[in-house]
Amino acid sequence: MVFLSSKTKHILHCLLLITVIVIFELWTGGIKLSEKTQQSFQFNPWERYGFLWCSVLYLLRILTFLPFPQVLFNFIGLTFYNAFPDKVVLKGSPLLAPFICIRVVTRGDYPQLVRDNVTRNMAKCSEAGLENFIMEVVTDKPIHLPVHRRIREVVVPSTYKTKSGALFKARALQYCLEDSVNILADNDWVVHLDEETLLTENSVRGILNFTLDGKHQFGQGLITYANEQVINWITTLADSFRVADDMGKLRLQLSLLHKPILSWKGSYVVTQMAAEKQVSFDNGLNGSVAEDCYFAMQAYKAGYSFNFVEGEMWEKSPFSLWDFMQQRKRWLQGVLLVVHSSEIPIRYKLLLTISCYSWVTMPLSSSNLFLSAFFPIPCPSIMDFLCAFIGAVNIYMYIFGVIKSFSLYRLGLLKFSFCLLGALCVIPLNVLIENVAVILGLFGKKHKFYIVNKQLQPLISV
Repeated sequence: MVFLSSKTKHILHCLLLITVIVIFELWTGGIKLSEKTQQSFQFNPWERYGFLWCSVLYLLRILTFLPFPQVLFNFIGLTFYNAFPDKVVLKGSPLLAPFICIRVVTRGDYPQLVRDNVTRNMAKCSEAGLENFIMEVVTDKPIHLPVHRRIREVVVPSTYKTKSGALFKARALQYCLEDSVNILADNDWVVHLDEETLLTENSVRGILNFTLDGKHQFGQGLITYANEQVINWITTLADSFRVADDMGKLRLQLSLLHKPILSWKGSYVVTQMAAEKQVSFDNGLNGSVAEDCYFAMQAYKAGYSFNFVEGEMWEKSPFSLWDFMQQRKRWLQGVLLVVHSSEIPIRYKLLLTISCYSWVTMPLSSSNLFLSAFFPIPCPSIMDFLCAFIGAVNIYMYIFGVIKSFSLYRLGLLKFSFCLLGALCVIPLNVLIENVAVILGLFGKKHKFYIVNKQLQPLISV
């Protein structure tokens, strides 16, 4: 696929997606070709299992349909838009672009990581032709960045408190908006990054195009996790799902609807300064665990417009399964706080709530994998078809994530095939970890912000 055109790659990807869906439908019985197969389910489950147990079986089967809205968004997004776009082309001169602040928020636990990435990101901005910019690091602990006209270090005082009592990353982001700290004008732009996020030339060009266009106040783009050195293959392959999620659900909702109806991520966020100040990050404890999700819902409620930003950025997946699980646990707890917030009307968070509860009920819906084998129940054909469709699309998300993240040219056919196989083998483990994260998230302390270690240990030469 390396030497094929962008359009040809997209067509082949669509054909592969349809093939996976058809095979999965036939294999699971979503599509029944023979009358014998259909007749095997012709029995009265209420008589066989009794009213109570049969009711439980049907309720558990219905729970599997909660992910359907986001699965449909992913399916449409991955097919409607070119999933393999060419390199981003600048649509205007960088000299005419507004001023851009590339803001990194960190607790300051990994200063060398931050210093190295600031250096790399500055070099990437220069290579892409960006002129009017500054690198700003907002930290709880001093990092001692080098003195440079395009580098600004902002240390959040330990005594600083927001009006609503916001904590963690939200507190640091709100500190930047204080009149005594902020140096940006209302028509300037901010690019929010995590401490491990790396820019690419494509992403810088995409940000330039987004800001030069100026039609939307908020934007976000694709993040991939398999670049350069892979630290943990299991977590990296598991995160291939997130890559597909960006190109499917995220891209569709921002490009077509221009609204974050299913939320967005906390990194690779592009905001116009005036709009960011108006929405603010001062949203109390409930808006501090998943501050990105709460911010998106508040901006959506305020009527601001969103769009997808071309180009990808690079990040690392968690280095350990423990960090991976803790990361998912925090996300679940944070989104739960958002969907239960009385500050956001249900009409803005309806689909997000359905999506969140498809996550919350994952331990129950996952039980269908075993119960359907030992306690089969007859269902309408449309239910069987949609259930298989949901499973097939979710499985393909891992396949697409690998295709999008790993280079066939760089790895070679054999290693690339092993990556595809590895992603499929990781699915059961990922489901198990997600289930554990849900259980711990529901019964654990809610207002806690777990920091994932993303700093590589230096090699020691003897």
